Amino acid sequence: MNTSHLTSTDIRPFRVAVPAADVDDLTQRLARTRWPAAETVADWSQGVRLDDARSLVSYWAEEYDWRRFESELNSFPQFVTTIDEVDIHFIHVRSGNAGAMPLLLTHGWPGSNADFRKLIGPLTDPAAHGGDAGDAFDVVIPSLPGFGFSGKPTGTGWDVDRIAAAWAELMGRLGYRRWTAHGGDWGGAVTTALGALRPAGLLGIHLNTPYAFPDEIPDVLTPEEQRAVDGLAYYGGPLGGSNHLQGTKPQTVGIALADSPAGQAAWIYEKYQSKTDNRGLAEDALSVDAILDVISVSWFTNSAASSARIYWDNRSATMAGPKLALPVAVTVFPRDIPRLPRTWIEDAYSDLVHYGEADRGGHFAPLEQPGILVHEIRAGLRTLRDRPDAR
Repeated sequence: MNTSHLTSTDIRPFRVAVPAADVDDLTQRLARTRWPAAETVADWSQGVRLDDARSLVSYWAEEYDWRRFESELNSFPQFVTTIDEVDIHFIHVRSGNAGAMPLLLTHGWPGSNADFRKLIGPLTDPAAHGGDAGDAFDVVIPSLPGFGFSGKPTGTGWDVDRIAAAWAELMGRLGYRRWTAHGGDWGGAVTTALGALRPAGLLGIHLNTPYAFPDEIPDVLTPEEQRAVDGLAYYGGPLGGSNHLQGTKPQTVGIALADSPAGQAAWIYEKYQSKTDNRGLAEDALSVDAILDVISVSWFTNSAASSARIYWDNRSATMAGPKLALPVAVTVFPRDIPRLPRTWIEDAYSDLVHYGEADRGGHFAPLEQPGILVHEIRAGLRTLRDRPDAR
């Protein structure tokens, strides 16, 4: 297609179409995997256990169906637009219900906008999924710069504030004048930055990763506050290997993984094992296909390095985000790490319109518990529909 006539604000249709040669190349690479010696411990304290990695890679090579996933993605309207010199890939589904509220959904690492695909139907057509038509949303789901089928930035400085500004531009470019936003993990950080930026038209936000640690930890802590402090130490310590490397040497990570699909698989698999609501393996919380969907997107888009750089560009960030004055809804999942207490959340968000505690689920709510997350987004943002500026 001749694109010489396109302007920087054009929105272009997009479909996922991975060449058959790339799928064949993946299968061949997996068959040639050179495995290391087994771990010397009986648990995951040294990282992914060799037998578990072999099982995952064997399934990827012999049973996983990329075309099934590709077809599922292509069942949704997808687009690309260039913002701040980077192509942003996004899913955009308008509800058929009058008065649907626009909702921007932002994923985290190691995912993409595909993480939200099970939420799209219930959010856009709630009546068809056992809900109330009055809770309908239009959904806009971009992939972060450097992730999935979005473009890869060629310069530095893509911190969460810059991404938030790009998202505000995207919503304006789509013609939305009143809208809401949700996020978790890095998507929660971007959505928090949106709340601080408070661009024209943003009515409020929903978070399942609240960045609400106090700037200074009190000397005396409640049991819930101590759990949060201990959880943060655990996350930054024994669980922090990938975060540390991506925050300091993302290019080294990218080079190490770009030529090894088994390495890419292990890198992401470990994160799901450590932060999902499971009984010892990620597969207790997520299907093997769901895990490999994420891994395959990262592999086929060669985005190990470009996605890792979000840690480098935000390496000075902490879990103590800015205090927000706009309406904020929060849902806490029991197996998230760290899990923040309500006291700190209420202190950080002066207009807390909803606080929910899920009865199950971990850090990756859209993949682990899409039904609970849909319910919480509906409940959390419902009060904003009645505000005078909600249309």
